Amino acid sequence: MIKPRLIAFYLPQFYPTPLNDSWWGPGYTEWRSVTQARPLFRGHYQPHEPADLGYYDLRLSEVREKQAEMARDAGIEGFMYWHYWMGNGQVLLDRPFKEVLESGKPDFPFCLGWANHNWTNKNWTKQKPSVKKKNLVEVIYSREDYIKHFEYVLPAFKDKRYMTVDGKPIFYIWDIHAFPDTKEFIDLWQDLARQNGLKGIFFVGLIWTLGKNVNEKGKHCFPSLQVASKFLEEAFNMNFDAVNTFNQKRAQYIYRGKIKFYFDKLLYHYFRYATLKKYDYRKLLPYLFVEEEKQENIWPTIMPNWDRSPRAGKDAHIYTHTTPQMFKKTLEKAIEIVKDKAPEHQIIIIKSWNEWGEGNHLEPDLKYGHGYLDVIKEVLQEK
Repeated sequence: MIKPRLIAFYLPQFYPTPLNDSWWGPGYTEWRSVTQARPLFRGHYQPHEPADLGYYDLRLSEVREKQAEMARDAGIEGFMYWHYWMGNGQVLLDRPFKEVLESGKPDFPFCLGWANHNWTNKNWTKQKPSVKKKNLVEVIYSREDYIKHFEYVLPAFKDKRYMTVDGKPIFYIWDIHAFPDTKEFIDLWQDLARQNGLKGIFFVGLIWTLGKNVNEKGKHCFPSLQVASKFLEEAFNMNFDAVNTFNQKRAQYIYRGKIKFYFDKLLYHYFRYATLKKYDYRKLLPYLFVEEEKQENIWPTIMPNWDRSPRAGKDAHIYTHTTPQMFKKTLEKAIEIVKDKAPEHQIIIIKSWNEWGEGNHLEPDLKYGHGYLDVIKEVLQEK
């Protein structure tokens, strides 16, 4: 049987930068939030403490080599590095990937995911609800900037390690609606790619398979849970080649139900009080996939865990009963969804390799060791 292609998101927020120093204090990396996390209820697993790699610094090539070695041994095809192009040549957290590209090491497949969202004062650290959200850096969108951006990533596209689909380098976009005209951007890059000797670019867009929780009058309402097809069609009309579905919010709304949904909204609206939101992963699992994901160019997402309390404190959504064995069930379900697709299109996104501040990491920790990597290896060896 053909093995699926597993691609894991990779966060580069584990080394100090001058801008992070100015925003969150000298020497800031995400490890600060991770180490300061505390249990919020009985049995809450926090903080997560890294095992094999320790509290690493991504400026060290030996760390990046060891990460690739562990991922390769488990059967992960490659990393999707989060890419923070803000415009006018400004790229945040770019040093690890630049060094990977320029050094040729590790010799491990990769692609880029453009995290095209503004950076705010609430991106990485806990803030009180009363603190107003403020943009620190905004993403710039213009035809001139699209060309500069393409020229910046072209050397990566031409690297032999860059992952492809149908002979085209993969380029992932986090917010497909942020552009003034998404189709214009995609069409321009396709033209530039062909002009530079590529077959084109394989564009992948993220969609949340959940309706907006605001009605036509701008009032909050319970979201529609039956709109996946609409969002998929919308993305393909923008000329995306594939869509990565993320069903987390949909599953959480079904789990909580309408009464709890409205109760929480009222508490926050009138008292600025955010209730702690816990979810039993065992009960969420049936809702984490949608039927449309069996279509050829739709990539499902799987997560080992979700716990954003290191970043959000009591305002976090937290999954309980998350274990390597539960993750194994999630992976097996995703494989069943993609198994009838063409071999090159049997792609599953793993969120994530190292999002320690969200609790979703495959990297070994002191509680489960290599447990999550081991179950990936085990499942793939059965195929």
